[in-house]
Amino acid sequence: MGSGRLYVAVAAGGFRRYATYRAATAAGVFTNTVFGIILVYTYLALWDERPYLGGYDQTQAVTYAWLGQALFSTLAIQGGGAEKDLMARIRTGEIAVDLYRPADLQLWWLASDLGRSLFQLLGRGVIPFVFGALFFSMALPRSVTTWVAFLVAVALAMIVSFGIRYLAALLMFWLMDDRGIAQTLMIAGVFCSGMTLPLNAFPDPFGDIVRTLPWAAQLQMPADVLMGEVSPWHAYGFQAAWALVLLAAGRLLQSAATRRVVVQGG
Repeated sequence: MGSGRLYVAVAAGGFRRYATYRAATAAGVFTNTVFGIILVYTYLALWDERPYLGGYDQTQAVTYAWLGQALFSTLAIQGGGAEKDLMARIRTGEIAVDLYRPADLQLWWLASDLGRSLFQLLGRGVIPFVFGALFFSMALPRSVTTWVAFLVAVALAMIVSFGIRYLAALLMFWLMDDRGIAQTLMIAGVFCSGMTLPLNAFPDPFGDIVRTLPWAAQLQMPADVLMGEVSPWHAYGFQAAWALVLLAAGRLLQSAATRRVVVQGG
């Protein structure tokens, strides 16, 4: 099998794996919808007091809230993607099998995570977003071109998200305990991605700093592309730059971690 076909097969396997958990997916859809309703009414109250906070009107704030719920699991903002399995394999020593495969370790896990992300977008993200569009006023574009540009931004956000989580997972080679890593990923992901509040609503100079971090490429950039608040090419440049930096850093850390591997248990 050619290398390209191999990674496509790995991505398809990741998609099929998560597609088997139908009850969990249904529960996730319900949870994201409920949290979306709670967050929307919180935003509406906040924007009543602070109109045009962060440059958004109320309909844009509502759109941002529902988009966050649609991409929450897609981008594994709180963790729980491929990095969870990778950390477990490092801890148990099964990573030795991965290192003997005739495949690139980073690309293998990237393909697997992209398959997971695609399923979560279609299986868990679409329904809450459609629910929000049906029952709340949202700032949705009418141009097909804008929707395509948005999907490209989401695809780049998936790669950035993986890059962050892959770096964190590789720390298991030294720490051998994933609890602290998982907690750090969760806190940084929820806060720095703008999951609780749009990053453009953060006060400066802190807002300027957090908007330059890679987490801004996950939710804020796709949202601004969808609502026409930023040029797609500006968003793509920001996201692609962080994707390259994170993947290169992951490659270097992977090289350092696997130069001399002591497998857990012997």
